[in-house]
Amino acid sequence: MRDKSEKSKEKKFCTDSGIEIKRIYSPIPPISGSPVRQKETEKGRNGEGETDAGVYPFLRGVQPDMYRGKLWTMRQYAGFSTAEESNKRYKYLLANGTTGLSVAFDLPTQIGYDSDHELAEGEVGKSGVAIDSLRDMEILFEGIKLEDITTSMTINSTASILLAMYIALAKKQGADIKKISGTIQNDLLKEYAARGTYIYPPKASMRIITDIFEYCAKEVPKWNTISVSGYHIREAGSTAVQELAFTLANGKAYLQAALQRQLDINVFAKRISFFFNAHNNLFEEVAKFRAARRMWAKIAKELGATDERAMMLRFHTQTGGSTLTAQQPQNNIVRVTIQALSAVLGGTQSLHTNGFDEALSLPTEEAARIALRTQQILAYESGTADTVDPLGGSYFVEALTDEVETKAWEYIKRIDAMGGSVAAIEQGFMQNEIAHSSYEYQDNIEKGKKIIVGVNKFSVEEKPQGDVFTVDDFIRSFQIEKLRKLKSERDNSKVKPSLVKLEESVRGSSNLMPSILAAVENYATLGEISDVMRKVFGEYK
Repeated sequence: MRDKSEKSKEKKFCTDSGIEIKRIYSPIPPISGSPVRQKETEKGRNGEGETDAGVYPFLRGVQPDMYRGKLWTMRQYAGFSTAEESNKRYKYLLANGTTGLSVAFDLPTQIGYDSDHELAEGEVGKSGVAIDSLRDMEILFEGIKLEDITTSMTINSTASILLAMYIALAKKQGADIKKISGTIQNDLLKEYAARGTYIYPPKASMRIITDIFEYCAKEVPKWNTISVSGYHIREAGSTAVQELAFTLANGKAYLQAALQRQLDINVFAKRISFFFNAHNNLFEEVAKFRAARRMWAKIAKELGATDERAMMLRFHTQTGGSTLTAQQPQNNIVRVTIQALSAVLGGTQSLHTNGFDEALSLPTEEAARIALRTQQILAYESGTADTVDPLGGSYFVEALTDEVETKAWEYIKRIDAMGGSVAAIEQGFMQNEIAHSSYEYQDNIEKGKKIIVGVNKFSVEEKPQGDVFTVDDFIRSFQIEKLRKLKSERDNSKVKPSLVKLEESVRGSSNLMPSILAAVENYATLGEISDVMRKVFGEYK
């Protein structure tokens, strides 16, 4: 882990005044009375403990040189309308300097319905891109080599199907699937707790998740098989502490489920990633990110991990969508900048910055460009990437990190006492805690106790916003026609047997991914595959 750090030391980092900037500034003195700090300070490999990055428990970062060696991935989340239109937006973002892609899917795709299903009416292409089959995936990435880019797909209940489509497309492009890299969200527990786009009961969902772990470990070893998400928990109204605690508790449940399948924690845990929200309070967010690394390292170690890479918490961050205001939307540029800064100071591995107009509509090209430029200015002009963990050693930040961690452990202990995350969700514990915090936050805004600039203070009379991005309703008709054409052109003599084989796998105990991949390659649709699994697993109500 030192090789990259040694290379980065060859390059000098200096201020504009010519003052040389060190790789990292240490030591962090113990904070009197802090139980977290007293246990960990000055412990760890080579005696570095929490004074250095790249070593257990990774408080200061997962790599010794962090952004001095490689900047975070600028991964802008995008997807709307059809695969054709989204492909244009991806090429626009790539031309403007984005370094990774992130796919947003529409609601029917997320819950396993083709665009021609009656429940898809009014939703096709609205919250993301409509993907009904491998044919749509081929169009979505037309002109983009999957071997040359990393892609994150925000998909959960149908993650196995979308992953199979991505793998099938990579194979058609001639890529070595052992070399393709990316992430699927695949985090169903937070769907039950906070978001709601689940299909199957928890037990069936956990089987699919661990099937993906097992399959990718053998066939697609560079793929991040789950992105345990606190983002949606926070968007539902949780506090920073609750976001951290519930996310890590869910991550712990996934580790335990995989261990029950006799999977090697030193293999599968390396491909677990996380997804956090960057909210308005700069210092609390930085503290949350730092505490998350230390806590996850301890959880993985306690569950048997011996390889330090299996104890690393690597995470993606998105600025908080729920913080954006329709009033004075240009103010959101400042909000997003502060939130992005917290992610960078907290050591994120990749980042999405929201468009300033997203409280009104999908982002326009101008808003998407400003959002990306925000990251680029932070990376190349601010100096925040020149040293590791710039806020490390701050009395305030270190104390706040410890306090956030202590409170998060208290929640995790309560969840463990209930029997873990699945039991806590089934009992409604997480949902009730989030609902209470959400109500309290909004109540404080309504009463003026919490100031939101331009909303409950410093407001002005505004004209209606004219230049907003909309998706035409004809998109559904366009997708339905594509489906009709697909079903008339594909080899239906291969589709039906592949779906029968999938049903046999679902009813049995074999890994589902090979059967899903075979069905996808025969151009079975997302809805057809989901219906087979619905038939056997049932739906969670």
